[in-house]
Amino acid sequence: MLTTVRNGDHRLTRRMAAWESDWARRLLPPVEEAAEHTKLWWAVALAMAAGGGWRGREAAAAGIASMAVAELLANGVAKKLVGRSRPPKEWIPHDDVEDRPDSSSFPSGHTAAAVAFTAAVAPSWPAVGAACAVPTVLVALERVHSGAHYPSDVVAGAAIGLATAALVRATPRPLILRWGRARFASG
Repeated sequence: MLTTVRNGDHRLTRRMAAWESDWARRLLPPVEEAAEHTKLWWAVALAMAAGGGWRGREAAAAGIASMAVAELLANGVAKKLVGRSRPPKEWIPHDDVEDRPDSSSFPSGHTAAAVAFTAAVAPSWPAVGAACAVPTVLVALERVHSGAHYPSDVVAGAAIGLATAALVRATPRPLILRWGRARFASG
């Protein structure tokens, strides 16, 4: 069973990396660049906090808290526990393969952060959550298309993101809002 899953993961990686599309070549790299170091999600959080009233501040605090926990779990714990190599360079027929991190492939930290932020924002402000879902999906696609991750890495990152968003949303609201106020006041 594991061999079948691994083989399917490898086939899908090669297929997605070889996907030639003008819109993908133009759209995916800028989305990934915006999401790099969580810049996109911080910008959205600041805009929500500044212009969204109490709902915006609540959504921003939940999104940032969830993203922080997801990054900690994905990049600080899971990548250290699972030393998976990135997809082989010869599978990637374009130049994006030269711009890959050296860390473990499993899980996708970009996807974990994006899904965590979006899933935590959506309950407080569904319209913004829906808008954030578009770049979140594009980030996940880009991570496989660029050869940085296998699809299973992205799925694991998404699972971490969803779990941390649920955890943060279950945390008593005053704790998240207090944390968010301190975070935005210092940043």
